[in-house]
Amino acid sequence: MIRAPVNPTLVTWARERGRLASNDLVKRFPKLAEWETGTLQPTFKQADDFAAYVNVPVGYLFLSEPPNESLPIADNRAVAGKLQMSPSVEMLDVIRICQSRQAWFQDFVIKDGRNALPFVASATLRTSPSETAREMREMFKFGLTARQGTRSWSESMRLLISAADRSGFLVMVSGIVGCNTHRRLDPAEFSGVALSDPFAPLVFVNGSDPKAAQMFTLVYEIAHIWLGLSAVSTCRAAQSRNISVEERWCSDVAAEFLVPTSILQAELRYDEPLAQVLRRLTRIFKVSSLVVLRRMLEVDWLEFAEFERSWRDEAKRVPPYTPREGSGGDFYRTLLSRVGLRFARSLVQSTLEGQTLYRDAYRLLGIRRGRTFEEFARRINAST
Repeated sequence: MIRAPVNPTLVTWARERGRLASNDLVKRFPKLAEWETGTLQPTFKQADDFAAYVNVPVGYLFLSEPPNESLPIADNRAVAGKLQMSPSVEMLDVIRICQSRQAWFQDFVIKDGRNALPFVASATLRTSPSETAREMREMFKFGLTARQGTRSWSESMRLLISAADRSGFLVMVSGIVGCNTHRRLDPAEFSGVALSDPFAPLVFVNGSDPKAAQMFTLVYEIAHIWLGLSAVSTCRAAQSRNISVEERWCSDVAAEFLVPTSILQAELRYDEPLAQVLRRLTRIFKVSSLVVLRRMLEVDWLEFAEFERSWRDEAKRVPPYTPREGSGGDFYRTLLSRVGLRFARSLVQSTLEGQTLYRDAYRLLGIRRGRTFEEFARRINAST
């Protein structure tokens, strides 16, 4: 039996990098401990299976030392002044997938003769967040009247995504890596990604966050595009004194975009109990109670001590995200949400016209079978 001369140190590195449960790994690879000590080498098939299971290229196991896997974009995940955990393989893979899709789309639109989008990098940190929020609302036609016509956060979110899509954004929302339901994203690690580009601005929202939080993340990441910044973020509606000036600016834009100061002040009633105010305003603005609390503090309707107490109470009431077991729902509709309508429509068109190889289209969509692509293409064309 031919054995693979893997580096035991790299086997250990791959296991730790994958952050998988030890019991599951040992059950699947009973000789793992021996591979890591070097007392036994896996077969080539075992090495290949192990690499696939922990999501590393099998060639990495033969290196003399672990590769340097730094983030390809700015890491703005600071909370309370401290960077979060080192990047997981899931987060790294999501960013790489987004970059791959963005690169394809950029090439597609440039070959199609389209112009650069004027709003990308149109603002600076000296630009008023309120002015930028107003510009965004006007461009997306996402004022209060439009939101009040929706029945839920989810419907309001879909309305904003559609508006951003029509304006030139690639918007992708997913709680997993690609189409792999076994590789879920951790909302505590990151909320969203912004990849700025004058032809193909891309925003990714971590779909593992609660729906109400996703709306804030979407606008927050769009604000990065206005600054021309590419970054991975852990955004929260709370004001933090320990975030970078760029992240504070984006947060201020998102808060003003979703809850405009002038409308909020007109809606506040000092004789109304706080709990009732929160219920009423969350329905009006289609945002979470945490966003409303932040804005009430900013317009001096709440004292800071009351804000902190109310924030703690409301944070406990926000239900954590609980993924449903099984695939559930409509696979093709979910896939469309994961890759975005603008990207999907362009990729399908290019592939059917022979400009993009089918194998490349499968890779960019995260699918494997031709029949899946054919049905996805049929639905995209039917919706056009």
